Amino acid sequence: MREPSTARAGHPWALPRIAALVLGLVAALLLQPQGATAQEPPAPGEPTRTEHSGTYEQRRTYTNPVTEGVVDTFPDPVTIRGKDGLWYAYGTQNPVFQSKGEKGERIVPILRSADMVRWEYAGEVFTPATQPDWHGGSRLWAPDVRYIDGRYYLYYSVPDRNTIGVATAPTPTGSWTDQGPVMKASSGCPTGNIDPAQFTDNGGQSYMYWGSYDVLCAARMNADSTRIEGEVTQVAQGRRMEGAYVVRRGEHYYLFYSDAGCCQGSYSGYQAKVGRATSPTGPYLDDEGVDLMAATSKGGGVVGANGNRWIGPGHNSLQTDLAGQDWLVYHGIAADDPDLSPTPDINRKQLSKRPMMIDRLDWIDGWPVVRAGAGASEDRQPAPVTSWDAGSTFNDGSLSGWHAEGAGTDNWSLADDPDTRQYVTHTGDGADPAYLLAGKKAPARLRAEADLKVTSAGGAAGLTFGYRNRDNHVTAWLDRSRNALVTEVMTDGTSRGEQVTALPSGFQWESWHNVTAEVRGTRMTVEVSEDRLRDAVATQHRRLPAEASRSGEIGTAARGAGTAADNVGAAKLHTPQTIRVPELEPGAQLTDYSDEFNGATVPGTDPASPWKWVRGPASGTTMTGGALSWPTQNTELNLGTNTASVLTRDAPEGDYTVETKLHFTPGQANQKAGLVLYENDDRYFTLTRSALPLERGDGLLLLDSEFAKEGERPTTTPPTSVAYGETFGGPTADTMWLRLSYHADRAHDENEVRASTSRDGKHWVNSGVWTLPVKGGLKIGLVSLNTAGAVAQFDYLRTYRN
Repeated sequence: MREPSTARAGHPWALPRIAALVLGLVAALLLQPQGATAQEPPAPGEPTRTEHSGTYEQRRTYTNPVTEGVVDTFPDPVTIRGKDGLWYAYGTQNPVFQSKGEKGERIVPILRSADMVRWEYAGEVFTPATQPDWHGGSRLWAPDVRYIDGRYYLYYSVPDRNTIGVATAPTPTGSWTDQGPVMKASSGCPTGNIDPAQFTDNGGQSYMYWGSYDVLCAARMNADSTRIEGEVTQVAQGRRMEGAYVVRRGEHYYLFYSDAGCCQGSYSGYQAKVGRATSPTGPYLDDEGVDLMAATSKGGGVVGANGNRWIGPGHNSLQTDLAGQDWLVYHGIAADDPDLSPTPDINRKQLSKRPMMIDRLDWIDGWPVVRAGAGASEDRQPAPVTSWDAGSTFNDGSLSGWHAEGAGTDNWSLADDPDTRQYVTHTGDGADPAYLLAGKKAPARLRAEADLKVTSAGGAAGLTFGYRNRDNHVTAWLDRSRNALVTEVMTDGTSRGEQVTALPSGFQWESWHNVTAEVRGTRMTVEVSEDRLRDAVATQHRRLPAEASRSGEIGTAARGAGTAADNVGAAKLHTPQTIRVPELEPGAQLTDYSDEFNGATVPGTDPASPWKWVRGPASGTTMTGGALSWPTQNTELNLGTNTASVLTRDAPEGDYTVETKLHFTPGQANQKAGLVLYENDDRYFTLTRSALPLERGDGLLLLDSEFAKEGERPTTTPPTSVAYGETFGGPTADTMWLRLSYHADRAHDENEVRASTSRDGKHWVNSGVWTLPVKGGLKIGLVSLNTAGAVAQFDYLRTYRN
């Protein structure tokens, strides 16, 4: 992290959003949601005092942003489910209570929720009085949170010291003990040492990912995950790339990141993307097969601007609900409310207002994407599943409804500590298993989980499900004597055998570990992790006999002494979305608005030509081999410098797509060529292949698909200040195809433009959406500009009806 329109029915772009709206309205009929309750800002360091019971009525719908009415802004959010059964979120230092008259900032603010939807303020990691001296008064950015060896680890960026710090605490809200910097300022990564993301691999090895503007790096961490050690590996690079976050799914590691600018208000081009690898240190490839270290823009879009009110969605983390559905947690900027008030107290003229948002994360054909490709939501959506069909957090201090079977039925009792609150323990050292069951059946297709620990050398704690009686059940054991995850299946009194998966040699048995089992048909997957953040230290896959894949009770099991369990429950396993929403496909070609460039005369030089030049014709432009050949110019079309030639022609009425085939090999910084939808020098959209230098200044050029707009900044009164924003599309090639698709958003009186690129003319990569309020008409056209020395060849310009 660095700081410095809804679709309409009848239009193809609207189809996925209309489908999502219908789903949301159906869910809303089931339960009308309540708005968030505004809170008075507590004193610095003090949380909002609210008690949560172990059970609550689940809110079935939500509307972004989920922090509305709680805090004004919550950038770079990361979440964890605490051992008390509640969810906690942490964000970048910001003036979160500005609207309530507070001028200062909260230093890594903390939120808390029982359902991932209704949040409350829960404190901050540091106050001005407790912030460590070694920070030098730096603002703290972009945290990451994990549960490691029985404590919560909060990693955070210290930009003024060009490093990352870590603090630990016994509970999600503190008190926090600072453990110093994770790395030296000379870390070995040629980038800003900010935006940390810790990840624990299968087998227990800890890694740190970090970097901003423009390289992401990875390194192993020491045994207690407080320092990096060994080789530093560059795993990704891109224009303004930052915000790494890593999860493992199946055989792949997924590296999420964001690129373009995070914080330019309504001109922020931020978006989240992803690459995947078969090793935690790469190589990571996008969904186009392009290495994330390649000197080009990347595919793998997860969420970007889609034309509704949300701009610059990015800097994500990931959370999983109780049904196994993943959710992207990220921030966005509202087009109609993009900025906080100027804050000279913190040496910033303007801060973008970036509230926390959540949306369903689907995995389709092995790749994650928000809402099957529909993007950030602005209307009512089905909420995460955050209550079980059967089970309890035990925080109500009762075992009412639970019953014991097996050995030692009288040996179950409740205990408590400040982190977990209430949990269950079993005493006794017998070898026969004891079961504590919820007294209510869970579905056959389920996600079951429990937090377990074993404090005695010979003990074993288990998650039991599908329990019908002692002769019919499935149990996933954490077996300390074997240092293993052991699954046991019983049907009709007969064991179907054990399956044993080794746990890491340094497994901390006396701290809590989450055991999760998902059963879909006869396929069972069991994972062991510390914090449910898709970073399991052990995973087991097993086929169940049909008679074991049935509904039954959920519970916990114990064998031997020193076992404990908490947050035991099961919910119906989610149904995955497997089909992406359809992309826009152009219709019939509009020949009156197209040009194959087969003539001998440069367009716009004949008075009868439909083409017209702005500041042209450009020097050196010729017709060569059935193409328009146009050398780049030492000219600009940017903010107050408008010297570039622009070749334009009238656009058709209504919605349309304009496409060109471009041959262009830039070799110097800022050379660019491509399409333009042009109103005037201060209002336009461009899609170009651009040679852009990395921010780190080492001379490397990235050949990017750059999708930009220029227009008035809406927050000025009157809105006359001109601003420029850019985002980056898919990978480029010396020969590539560019498309700009225009939609007249009459409901909001906006020009809405979607960009896409292709390297073969067949497979297209979406590059996001920009909008501008309607003023004058747009013309379609071409540009070739910024730095002389390259030649753009345009094979054709074709216009299609949408």
